[in-house]
Amino acid sequence: MGAGHSHAETRPRATPGATRVLWALVIGVLGGVLVGAMVTWPSSWDMLGSQQFLYEDARRLDAEVVSFDESTGESVVRVTTPGAEGEREMAPTGVGSLVLEPGDQVRVVELDEGPLVFSDFERGTPILALLIVYVVLVIAVAWWRGLGALLGLAAAFGIVAFYTVPALLDGASPPLVGLVTAAGALFVLLYVAHGPNARTTTAYLGTIAGLAVTAALGTWAVTAAKIPGVPSEAEINIAFVEGRLSLQGLALCGLMIAGLGVLNDVTITQASAVWELGAARPDLGPWQLFSRGMRIGRDHIASTVYTIAFAYVGASLPLIMLVAVYDNPLSGAITSSEIAGEVVRTLVGSIGLVLAVPLTTAIGALIVGLAGEKRDDIEPGAPGDVDPERDDAAAGVAARDASAPHEAGDGTGSPARDS
Repeated sequence: MGAGHSHAETRPRATPGATRVLWALVIGVLGGVLVGAMVTWPSSWDMLGSQQFLYEDARRLDAEVVSFDESTGESVVRVTTPGAEGEREMAPTGVGSLVLEPGDQVRVVELDEGPLVFSDFERGTPILALLIVYVVLVIAVAWWRGLGALLGLAAAFGIVAFYTVPALLDGASPPLVGLVTAAGALFVLLYVAHGPNARTTTAYLGTIAGLAVTAALGTWAVTAAKIPGVPSEAEINIAFVEGRLSLQGLALCGLMIAGLGVLNDVTITQASAVWELGAARPDLGPWQLFSRGMRIGRDHIASTVYTIAFAYVGASLPLIMLVAVYDNPLSGAITSSEIAGEVVRTLVGSIGLVLAVPLTTAIGALIVGLAGEKRDDIEPGAPGDVDPERDDAAAGVAARDASAPHEAGDGTGSPARDS
């Protein structure tokens, strides 16, 4: 029994030499991130919220639909915004398929003259309810890891809101801003959610490698395919607000950030797979760990590639339907300005993902395979530290195994008899 449980008593740990290499690589990446951030740091945040959204002298009000006339499209709403309460008429929405129901919560715009104008539905309550359910479920299922992931996600969105957007509006290089954002946000996400250990560092370095491939290939693809050749409405509007923006550079920046989540998912899974293989079979060397880890990686690549494709199809279904109804060859539709940007983003992101899998697996297999019997030679607090949560669990198993003969035996080493 002792031999049977010996593999579970300790987890694979990086050797001191591997730990130093991991530290050096991570510090090198972070150094590059800091230099890039200093070069592209926004000079001010004055552009945020500087543009007027509504017409002058117009204001937005919250209201509840009291009645709706389907024949004319006119409505009566009860304004609930403090200081403007009361029932008022609302002009037709202009969308024939849009039917309002009494009790619907809407946002309306009040102009100088005439009835109120429909702006949008009020969606704060259902979205807040979904957010609460999501947070509760993540924490309930994943415990501290889930909480760490949520905190890391909030910090990453903070980086986008308070660095990426102001830096782009300030005229900084979009590709450089994209790299700094992706590498910086990834560092926060991974280490807050998964802790500072060799497994996390392996995933981080594998993702950075995949991100570098994505950036290099994306730079060529965006230029060669002239993305965006015909800007979308949002791109035209942002170019009108800030004329210094390069729309092709903006497309490349978005491409790098868009691929970050999928790359992270693949690399952290591959790193975990190699670590679990090393825990179950400590006799496996680096090449054996790599080959077995890639069996898992191939399945992950296959599933993730069509996940990316269907995510795009689902999000762009109305656009795809619109393109489909016109008499246009399939090749022309796919390469049209409306779809080509998403096709390039999907292909470049998938290529980076495919290459990140063997790179991450190789790094993890090298660290775990070379550790061998030196798993106890680890410096506390280093990126090569064992996962504390798993270490505690393994220690509990070992303690239970050590005490089992004394608790269950009769003092002679034989199992206790049932009373």
